[in-house]
Amino acid sequence: MKEFAGKIAVITGGGTGMGRELARQLVAEGCNVAMCDVSEAAMAETKRLCEVEKLPQGLRVTTHVADVSIEDHLKRFRDELAEQQKTDKIHLLFNNAGIGGGGSLFTNTREQWERTFNICWGGVYLGVRTFLPMLVKADEAHIINTASVNGFWASIGMGQAHTAYSSAKFAVKGFSEALINDLRLHAPHVKCSVVMPGHIGTSIVSNSRKVQSGDGSERLNAEEVELTRKRMVAAGVPDADKKSDEEIQAAFAERARTFLEDAPTTAAQAARIILDGVKAERWRILVGDDAKLLDERVRAAPEQAYDRAFYESFTQEVGWRLG
Repeated sequence: MKEFAGKIAVITGGGTGMGRELARQLVAEGCNVAMCDVSEAAMAETKRLCEVEKLPQGLRVTTHVADVSIEDHLKRFRDELAEQQKTDKIHLLFNNAGIGGGGSLFTNTREQWERTFNICWGGVYLGVRTFLPMLVKADEAHIINTASVNGFWASIGMGQAHTAYSSAKFAVKGFSEALINDLRLHAPHVKCSVVMPGHIGTSIVSNSRKVQSGDGSERLNAEEVELTRKRMVAAGVPDADKKSDEEIQAAFAERARTFLEDAPTTAAQAARIILDGVKAERWRILVGDDAKLLDERVRAAPEQAYDRAFYESFTQEVGWRLG
């Protein structure tokens, strides 16, 4: 697919981050966009940004509230977009929605763990299941599944467990790679890519907290404060056990800020890399120099990938401060 003008794209998680930037750049190239998110307000802002420059006549940007872990929500999204976009086919499916959290089988609840897994993995699987018939009806189509470097390296640092997100992203990577040949056999005009970003400047830290808690607040509750304090102690943060609750709140807010603002790759840059990869029909799209370097290191020394020396050497080279 060499150009997006006149095509119809579906984007999950279109309210913020890479989803928002994918929508903006696709619209700028003349592509119709239907996005879903759990936040109607966030999608409204994405749509406003898409429309800052007057849309070409007939171009459509539609928003749909949906939780991608719930199949009925995705089916409703599909039916709404078919009506509002006046189509029975789509050309691009960006399974982009994701959250963090639920990292430990010991310190997190089963509900937290499965919430992360069901969005990050289930949302991709259900997204493909739901929209595959509409993709097949197009003359050419492309599925783009967002995994992560955590799809080939299941860590975020020595002081923090990261099992739910990593498990989901490994599943996304394996599913996408297997889907390549399934499509070749049964729908060769539909392509598939797996996207593996490194550290991208998004609001995933604060957004994940909102989705996991269900209260929409920027502040941690009492249980989350205590869990954050334990993580800081495990990570070796000086006097973490003596910090007040407000100091823990401030530390969490600062982590969310730095993850967004100090990342080596912006969400806009990531979206451009992804879209260029789709045009080039690359099935494996690494996003960011940190992702490329980590991929090389894990392949070169897989048995050492979870040793402290591996982590410290890598993070010093790329400047990561994630865990």
